[in-house]
Amino acid sequence: MGTEEKPRRTTMTPAALRVLEAAGRLFYERGIHAVGVDLIAAEAGVTKKTLYDRFGSKEQVVADYLADRDERWRAFLGRHLAAAPPAAAARVLAVFDAARAWSDEHGPRGCGMVNAHAEISDPAHPAHPIITGQKRWMLALFTDLAAEIAPDGAGRLGPALMLLHEGALVAHGLAVFPDPIRHAREQARALVTAAGDAAARR
Repeated sequence: MGTEEKPRRTTMTPAALRVLEAAGRLFYERGIHAVGVDLIAAEAGVTKKTLYDRFGSKEQVVADYLADRDERWRAFLGRHLAAAPPAAAARVLAVFDAARAWSDEHGPRGCGMVNAHAEISDPAHPAHPIITGQKRWMLALFTDLAAEIAPDGAGRLGPALMLLHEGALVAHGLAVFPDPIRHAREQARALVTAAGDAAARR
């Protein structure tokens, strides 16, 4: 799925870890712009000076929060993919199963990356490449799986699966109707079945 430039990460001392945990919870629950460093420091039990000594800026706290969330999601998804049957169609569905399990456990407000992007549109922000990097990685994953199902149609099937996945995460956060990720999974099943059948007839 290609290589990505790794974002700068802060060395995690015990105090930095407390800041990261507090910031991650507060940013996800309340929004990035709504949470200041004073509140983060207070929740983490450190001084504001310690926060700045460890991270340098609020922007770097945000970047570390999103990088940590991204790493945890990739590891979580990797475990689901490793446990799935080897067929590409089954692994596509495993992505949706992982998203549903992650959302139940970590994401009642929807995708943290999508939420962050709504507040961070400046490409110069250190968190911006982390957000877009995760979504490019997901698109590459879906496209690679699509290539195993329908090699000639991977360029269409991969983005279609990505749109289903991302739309389901947004709908989950909005809570407009129940269990959107399950609905998206069923649509994904139909797409991969149709694509596989079409590829077999060629």
